[in-house]
Amino acid sequence: MKRQTGVWGILALCGLAWLALVFASAEAAAPQYKWKMAHIRPTGTAIDKDVRAFVERIAKESGGRIAIEIFPASQLGDYTVVQERVSLGAVEIQIAPLGTTVDKRLNLPNAPYLAKDWKDARVLFSRESQMRKKTVELLQKQGLQPISGWPVYFGGIVLTKEPPSPGDPDVPKNIKIRVPPIKSFELTAQALGYLATPIPWADTFTSMQSGIVNGAIGAGAEGYFANFRDIAKYYLPVNDHFEYWFLYLNSDLWGKLSDADRKILQTAADDMEKQRWTVAEQDEQANEKRLSDAGIKVIKFTEPELQKMAERSRKAAWPIIRRDIGAEFFDQVTADIK
Repeated sequence: MKRQTGVWGILALCGLAWLALVFASAEAAAPQYKWKMAHIRPTGTAIDKDVRAFVERIAKESGGRIAIEIFPASQLGDYTVVQERVSLGAVEIQIAPLGTTVDKRLNLPNAPYLAKDWKDARVLFSRESQMRKKTVELLQKQGLQPISGWPVYFGGIVLTKEPPSPGDPDVPKNIKIRVPPIKSFELTAQALGYLATPIPWADTFTSMQSGIVNGAIGAGAEGYFANFRDIAKYYLPVNDHFEYWFLYLNSDLWGKLSDADRKILQTAADDMEKQRWTVAEQDEQANEKRLSDAGIKVIKFTEPELQKMAERSRKAAWPIIRRDIGAEFFDQVTADIK
């Protein structure tokens, strides 16, 4: 009897060893990934911290199979260039503003004064909104698979010299400012009384430092503090646009992932966005204070002044954006906020 028990014990141990070998072999056979991920802010900023937490979670939940190396501060190039590289598969993943070189319709998320406050912004970029759905469709046509996003802030203008009558768009400022190479920002800057010069984000600091321009539009308090606090003198929270960055991967890469790996990425990305919405508004206010504490004069505006800026900018920009991207598309997307 004891002999039989011993035999069964040996068989059980052999079975366990075989199962362990099977599981080890399956784990070894699972795809291993090493990706590059780009964003535009310096190390230690809010987006950088969120991205690092996202990457660490992916590595942990994939058992180390998905390893993502982070390239902050536009190390891989301007975000518009990296967007093209992601579409080609040269870079696997990016979280950034959207470049509009390939498709002008991507101008629409940056159209001036689509949202007047954070409540509007939540509606504008909710998963159910036409803005979100249509933007996802456009990016997919470029070989990009958006999986989530990151609400940033309402935009403003940073300057190295004080403008005349900053709250009155009727007064020409005679100040040349950088605008992103996106038509909506150029039109907004002009509507607010400034001279617009399209310059890539990665070249903006040098352009301001050398005096090619005396300011910039296209970012907000957080971006200006992170990048220009050493040369900026004034910050104008004109709330010209709501900044929302899409997190996207190369479409072919996404299509090759297993359902389990997609779920790991999607869940982590969704949770990152959800968490960001809870702190973004307070973060915006905190960064305006950081600018002020750094010696940069923050010029506040009254509601009537902001309303006048909004009306002027919409009047100048919306008809042209509507014409460029198509009336039907424009009307579908803006229906959610009218």
